Amino acid sequence: MPDQSPEPSNVKSLTLFLSYAHADEVRARKLAAALDQAGYKVWWDALIEGGTAYAKTINHALETADVVIVMWSAASVESDWVRDEAALGRDRHRLVPLSLDRVRPPLGFRQYQFINFRRWRGRRDDPEFISLERAIAAAAGQVAPDRAARRPRMSRRTAILAGSVAAAAAIYGGTFLVIDRDWLKGDDEQTSIAVLPFKNLSGDPGQAYFSEGLTEEVRAALVRIEALQVAAAASSEKAGEEQSDAQSIARELGVGFLLGGSVRRSGDLFRIATELTDGKTGFSMWSNSVDRKLTDVFAVQSEIARMVARALSIQIATDQPVPGGTQNVDAYDHYLKGKSLFNLAKDEETDRQALAHYELAIAADPKFAMAYAARSRALASIAAGYGKADELKPLYAESERAARRAVELAPSLADAHLALGYVLFSGQLDVKAAWPAYDKAYQLGRGNADIVLLYALFCSRAGRAEEAHAAIERALALDPINARVHRAAGSIDYAARRYEEALLPLRRALELNPKISNAHALTGYSLMQLGRLKEAKAAFEAEPTDFFRLTGLAIVEHKLGNRAAAEEAYANLVGEMGDASLYQHAEVLAQWGRPDEAVAKLVRAREIGDSGLTYLATDPLLDPVRQNPEFIKLLNELNLG
Repeated sequence: MPDQSPEPSNVKSLTLFLSYAHADEVRARKLAAALDQAGYKVWWDALIEGGTAYAKTINHALETADVVIVMWSAASVESDWVRDEAALGRDRHRLVPLSLDRVRPPLGFRQYQFINFRRWRGRRDDPEFISLERAIAAAAGQVAPDRAARRPRMSRRTAILAGSVAAAAAIYGGTFLVIDRDWLKGDDEQTSIAVLPFKNLSGDPGQAYFSEGLTEEVRAALVRIEALQVAAAASSEKAGEEQSDAQSIARELGVGFLLGGSVRRSGDLFRIATELTDGKTGFSMWSNSVDRKLTDVFAVQSEIARMVARALSIQIATDQPVPGGTQNVDAYDHYLKGKSLFNLAKDEETDRQALAHYELAIAADPKFAMAYAARSRALASIAAGYGKADELKPLYAESERAARRAVELAPSLADAHLALGYVLFSGQLDVKAAWPAYDKAYQLGRGNADIVLLYALFCSRAGRAEEAHAAIERALALDPINARVHRAAGSIDYAARRYEEALLPLRRALELNPKISNAHALTGYSLMQLGRLKEAKAAFEAEPTDFFRLTGLAIVEHKLGNRAAAEEAYANLVGEMGDASLYQHAEVLAQWGRPDEAVAKLVRAREIGDSGLTYLATDPLLDPVRQNPEFIKLLNELNLG
């Protein structure tokens, strides 16, 4: 709950101009209220009285304000008004930029450091607001107000950042100018790198899976270096596609260095060329080329990792082989083919083709732990996405056996523990058993964005909201332009009943991938909870996945009073999905005010193993039935109570 206790500022009263996009008005209003209560005079366009000359009033306020605060977001970077206001603040050396999401500021403002306000919850004793007050004081040439009496103890890194940024503002006339990225880094800041997709120079497009797989394995080897932060695959590949030069790619990903390369394969012989580039200058630091047999592929990955570490002056404590690997050429080849197909996330056919390759990899090397972990994930994915009601339990049981075998063969393989945690939670609905597996996966794989993402979602669904938010922030840092990560961030906010905040990452997910599944639906649910029913309906209608679209429409049409349309959507959901959508049936019935029927559907879903039940503890749509004794019993059975 925002801190509303009045407290006069101990500095000369300052006039602040607040620049924002109207899509961010709720957050702007919250910030304006907090600044007003902190003793500042806040000017924003909500204060303009009817009939006042709009442009003239704004121009006068901009020219007389002590500080101009611009709220950058996906909406505001597209606003000509906000850009013009920010430009005037910049030109007057009075600009203090805030970031509401992870969108890049427009050209002309990217060299200015901003304060991350993405997770600010409205309190004046939050670190974000404390940093803002320091910046305001520095921009206006004053001493920051002393709020230590009610300020929580900041971490060392937050204190260093707040102090350094304020000092920078004072030195450069109130504008946040970053001369050198290293200058603003704390002592504990990790060196960062992105691995760009290795080019396939074999002359055969059918060999692309090999260069893709090698890229991932080199990335995995670098992730194991604790002092190095490695950007995730999805963001690295997207940035490489959209940007043409090294400096732009590094800026987009927020990394200091880039590793690129190429692969030329002929039979079981291959040549790997690699190049390390300084993302700040765009100049090559070193390049290298090696010829090896396929059986030496894991050794080559470790060799590349060592070269990168030496170039970046990073000490590697151990040089252990990648856990769970293989020296069998056929096994590795099938594993890479399976991984390439599975990563497509296209349809049931490609998932089953991936599964077949994983099984061939295991047949060639029965001790290939990475293949067992991948097989487990493929089986669970087929069950969750395409399995009929009577297929779910057998598929999940086989997935669990594969995951346990992977853990047995390679206890230090993070993917093995992740596969086990995933099937125990989503497949077997055994939350208590899933905890240690997920925790172990996170412990071993904190540098892997996919592992961090799934850990964050698990924490959210199991009711550990703060851990979920901390983990998703890490995933966003590792994988900043991956639509899946932003969708997960929105999902986590939605589950925590932070509906307004959920809209920001969901909007970003859709900007990155307009066709991504469930992002429109989550947007619709968030809007619906905010009472914006017509907007919610439009969001549901835009959802590309029938499963989610029909559920949302059945609920929102009912709320809008369109009973016939609601019944039709529900009938289509039941007819097309059958018992595989029992959990969604329950959501609809709970929102329709039929609690007993809703709980009966949930009990039936428990009997067949519906993975939708993993949302049970935090799903806002089920709030109408939370006091039902049968619902409480079900929560307790799943250790979610």
